[in-house]
Amino acid sequence: MIHVLFVCHGNICRSPMAEFLFRDMLMKKGLAHNFFISSAATSREEIGNAVYPPAKKKLSSLGIDCSGKTSRQVTKQDYQNFDYFLVMEAYNTKNLMRILGDDPQKKVYRLLDFSSHPRDIADPWYTGNFDITHSDIIEGLEAFLAFVLKSRDV
Repeated sequence: MIHVLFVCHGNICRSPMAEFLFRDMLMKKGLAHNFFISSAATSREEIGNAVYPPAKKKLSSLGIDCSGKTSRQVTKQDYQNFDYFLVMEAYNTKNLMRILGDDPQKKVYRLLDFSSHPRDIADPWYTGNFDITHSDIIEGLEAFLAFVLKSRDV
């Protein structure tokens, strides 16, 4: 089983969107049983809060239910429990490394580093554009899944 943790600043917009979009993608491809997927924050600002309403609305418009998801912060112990930490932007990597301390097994990646156009995924909390965020996340998820399918026995 491949353990994937999606990470953003507050765990109320981008990382839960990635978590639920990836689950949906894997379910539709019949691969869900090969993965354990979760998401977390680098900050403590939103701990215990539900998915941000516009992010929830975007997922709901795609037929994806994220009710019950609440924000949690990444812990140092997560490094032992996950194979991949997929951050949304370089700033998340910096903050994640403060928590983890080091990445000796090279588990930390920006999600869009797997795509043909590596870049940060803008925070829709500030941009207000959940459609672009959705599109960027899908691009990253598809590229990440292709990478995993090529490099691991799934």
